[in-house]
Parts: sequence; structure tokens; C-alpha cells
Amino acid sequence: MAIAVHDLEAAVDYYRQMYGVEPVHREVIEDQKVSEALIPVGGSLIQLLMPTSPDSTVARFLERNGEGMHHVGFEVPDIAAALRHLGEGGAQLIDNAPRRGSRGAQIAFVHPKGGFGTLVELVQEGSAEVDIPLTG
Repeated sequence: MAIAVHDLEAAVDYYRQMYGVEPVHREVIEDQKVSEALIPVGGSLIQLLMPTSPDSTVARFLERNGEGMHHVGFEVPDIAAALRHLGEGGAQLIDNAPRRGSRGAQIAFVHPKGGFGTLVELVQEGSAEVDIPLTG
């Protein structure tokens, strides 16, 4: 799960004080114009995202919605196959091909339209715990 925040350090401090957790990874992702901190929770990670530019998608999200859940991420074993499967099933893809994400993972986004209003990030060799079945 990714949470959009205005102040990354304040969010990290909040999670540290309230839940006793420390980020396991921090990165500025230049092409997405965000800075992130990954916080371990159970067997998953929460991705705290702060825009580094007012024209980033996360900045626009914050302007429209305020701080809060931005998207959910699903780990897939083969992101190209997952994109084909979802596209053939009628999903509205934001990315038709994978791109580089945090920690060098391959990522792609599925539009929230038709997905019950939830933006979905597919991650190959990422941090999420759920696999999308590629059969059916």
C-alpha cells in the first residue's frame, strides 16, 4: 500500500513513534518525481510517497484528495504476462509496458476506473505479497 504525504520526514517520524518501525529503504525516484520511504508492517511494506515536484502525479493527488492511500501494490512473477492478462480481460492500463520503480523493480499501473476506484501497481521482484493469477 502506498500513502501520499506532504512531509515524508513527518510521516516517517509518526510511524516510528506510533508503531516502533523504521524505514528499510529510502529512495528518490526521479522519473516519477517522488521521494519514498518503505516501512515494514507484518510481511508487507507501506510505501510513504512525497512529491518532489508540483507537477508529479502524487502532487496532483494530494491537491485533489489530501493525504491518504494512493494505491495498492501486487507482486507478480511476470509483469509482462500480468499486463497481457489484465489487458485481455478489459482492464484499463496506465502502463502498457513495465518501467523502472523503486529498488530497480519493474512496475506498471492499472487505472482505478473499472477497478472499484483503486489504483493498482504491479510489481515484479518488489515488496508486495500477493500474486495475480495468470490463468482463468
